[in-house]
Amino acid sequence: MLEVFCGSDVVKVRESAFQRIDEVVKKGFSLNLIDSDSFQEGVLKDAVGATSLFGKPELYVLDTPGQSKDFQSEVENLIPAMAESYNQFILIEGKLLASQKKKLAKVDTNIEEFNAASTSNFNPFSLAEALARRDKKTLWILLNESNRAGMKIEETIGILWWQMKSLLLASRTQSAGEAGMKDFPYRKAKQALSRFKEGEVEKLSESLLLLYHQGHAGEVETDLALERWVLAI
Repeated sequence: MLEVFCGSDVVKVRESAFQRIDEVVKKGFSLNLIDSDSFQEGVLKDAVGATSLFGKPELYVLDTPGQSKDFQSEVENLIPAMAESYNQFILIEGKLLASQKKKLAKVDTNIEEFNAASTSNFNPFSLAEALARRDKKTLWILLNESNRAGMKIEETIGILWWQMKSLLLASRTQSAGEAGMKDFPYRKAKQALSRFKEGEVEKLSESLLLLYHQGHAGEVETDLALERWVLAI
């Protein structure tokens, strides 16, 4: 079975996807995450035919495969197989490619699409993903792309702050319930923490919040301050 959550409104896409993931996990499905960091050639093909030792179907969440050409290609090639698989697959993506839409139209799948009013193809959530990977170069490039796409600086800071808040909660708790988060984003945040030394998440969060308030007070140029913050991660 294959379900797709996609579109340019990344907040609504992920909110809807996370809610559905929770529903499936509560039914007893084991949760498996495949994203651009964990993807390896053949891993998705193996998941299509995988069978749990306990005989229960498993849930595989494919998080924004468009960030990796190889991952995206394997997803496209296996759309029919995922739709017919014993296991369940949830695909989270930005705007779908024409080739993906064409293949999805040929299979029995549920597609929920959420598009923002902007016509830009820029995916704001890519900023949060780059921050979680602590990929300074990519984050700096995406920051400039967000400016060209017409994103307001407050929106950009909001996306980055959402990611930092998730990392903070994950660093201070032992479970998704304790953090007040859904299981899937909590797992991702926990994985991302391995890229930060002790105390760094707190320091970066405080400095991001400070530059936001200083920008609103006119004490700093917010654009330049945010660029310096990105280069310091």
